[in-house]
Amino acid sequence: MINLIIADDDILIRESLKIILDADSEINVLEAFEDGKSALQFCLTHNVDLALLDIRMPILNGVEATKEIVSKTNTKVVILTTFDEDDYINKALTFGAKGYLLKNNTPSEIINTLKIVIKGNSVIQDEVMEKIKNNIGKEEKCKIDKEMFTQREIEIMECISEGLSNKEISAKLFISEGTVKNYITSILDKTGLKHRTQIAIYCIRGNV
Repeated sequence: MINLIIADDDILIRESLKIILDADSEINVLEAFEDGKSALQFCLTHNVDLALLDIRMPILNGVEATKEIVSKTNTKVVILTTFDEDDYINKALTFGAKGYLLKNNTPSEIINTLKIVIKGNSVIQDEVMEKIKNNIGKEEKCKIDKEMFTQREIEIMECISEGLSNKEISAKLFISEGTVKNYITSILDKTGLKHRTQIAIYCIRGNV
């Protein structure tokens, strides 16, 4: 069972999500909040698996709430918002959001994303990923030399940037899932990145 909280300052969306998500047999909606600070405080004192956050909220917005929740708890964060501005996307992912979706997704797509994230994967909507790709030239590239990576590590990063799960990478490269995880750990150590979503962005920006 996935213990979930929702934070959105729009009461109609907040209550609708609560009803829709709680109807799924694998999801238990613990609480719904109208601001990021309340969501953070709840995560600090309760066992929350996932926090589904909007971006623009009073007191503490979704980006700052993501930063605090990820750094201070074991709760995974998924952003569900109408806003696809570059600054929001980049900061949310940098602060550790495991998913970034726009509200034009169907309830089934949102539910599927939550279940994928809870298994340890990251999900970025295609539309959002395209926006990241289209703006890579506007940002300074990381100066890490690609010579620091083995050919297999580069292949792993390319697979991650394609959105493949560890299981799918394992099948594509004919190696075990355990070996995939070991390579990912090595990549994170070498780059100083914190999770696979950042690896995907790192690769897309042309750093490898």
